Amino acid sequence: MLKKYFPYIISVLISLGIGGFSAFLTKDNMSIYSEINRPPLSPPSWLFPVVWTVLFVLMGIAAAKIWCSNGKRLDSALLFYGFQLVFNFCWSLIFFNFRAFLFAFIWLLALLVLIAITAVKFYKTDKAAGWLLLPYFLWVCFAGYLNFMIWRLNP
Repeated sequence: MLKKYFPYIISVLISLGIGGFSAFLTKDNMSIYSEINRPPLSPPSWLFPVVWTVLFVLMGIAAAKIWCSNGKRLDSALLFYGFQLVFNFCWSLIFFNFRAFLFAFIWLLALLVLIAITAVKFYKTDKAAGWLLLPYFLWVCFAGYLNFMIWRLNP
């Protein structure tokens, strides 16, 4: 039974680990969120780790579904998944540690493209895996709005 769930456990741990390590590296700079001018619809800071935890779990499950499939697009799909994880990891550093809001927004646009490509590749291999990335894509769109407006409101 463990053998069946092992890829899911590993994949979710990788996803959560990358998100957790990024949070660890930015933890001393997260206070910036309460110090800057924020746009309307800005959620409270406690919501971010809750949402990101759910999203990283969904991402891990989606990646495991691809990993366990026998599809021809397996390598390409997981390669793009890895790229978007790296971009996701780096965004927090750019935004919180370097406070480079405009560059972070541009980086986020690239991340959105990578998420979209990954979702399409996942969908072509396993429809459920593709759909599991939809909440992530939507949240990053919302994060794009926040990032853009924070850049505009904090010259």
